[in-house]
Amino acid sequence: MALVAKPDGPTSHDVVDQVRRALGLRRVGHLGTLDPFATGLLVVVVGRATRLAPYVAEWAKSYEGVIRLGRTTTTDDGTGETAGASDAWQSLDRGRVETALARFRGTYEQRPPAYSAVKVEGERAYRRARRGEPVALAARPVEVSALELTSFAPPDVGFRATVSGGTYLRSLARDVGEELGCGAHLATLLRTRVGPFRLEDAVRPERLTAGDLRDPATLVAGLPRRDLDEAGRVAVIHGRPVSAGKGEGGRVALFADGHLVAVAEREGEVLKPRVVVVDQ
Repeated sequence: MALVAKPDGPTSHDVVDQVRRALGLRRVGHLGTLDPFATGLLVVVVGRATRLAPYVAEWAKSYEGVIRLGRTTTTDDGTGETAGASDAWQSLDRGRVETALARFRGTYEQRPPAYSAVKVEGERAYRRARRGEPVALAARPVEVSALELTSFAPPDVGFRATVSGGTYLRSLARDVGEELGCGAHLATLLRTRVGPFRLEDAVRPERLTAGDLRDPATLVAGLPRRDLDEAGRVAVIHGRPVSAGKGEGGRVALFADGHLVAVAEREGEVLKPRVVVVDQ
């Protein structure tokens, strides 16, 4: 696992390819896409640690960005074509914007952007949108645990936010524009935190080396831990269950000699390995 500072321009997939080449590894993934125009923290996972991604899908993420009032776009960011325009933002003051932002704190039903990776009948929504087909995605609940105004220089509104996994900041910008009655899109975005990881600890992809890799056990630090003896380690790496201890339930991180071996789930009286992260 590594913390990478993504620059403006490349896709998250481009960054993963760069890391793959730099480390000479084939299996590389990431924990949450950043759009090409967005910058900031991209958590990259390598080798068998890529299998741990589902366990951190709900990690909160923090951002700083700019919402530009007065223009809506097809992509809900500055890269899309203009879909609508309004001068109504000129009558807005700081207090009105702060009130609008407060409307989105907590849980709200958010509609993902048409240009997103959400699947529609097995196909990514953005592919349909690029063909000019209408895309109407269902709203889904997201959690905005923090959202504050950091600057007010109309038509630009600076903000800082912490949101749940699966939240689209482009959609948030669009929805704030609708709330204000003038339309808006996301102009800039910087991801500053993913779960316990911070942007200030990240390195640029072209500077990444094997020495920057971190212990993948960090990804399951929130799970109960069990230390295995040698017999238990051998059983687990071959996919065999081990006896569950008293009070062990749900998911458990299994370690041997201080290293993460697997994540298991309790079934009856045993812990059954679900994800093994070490080679035999």
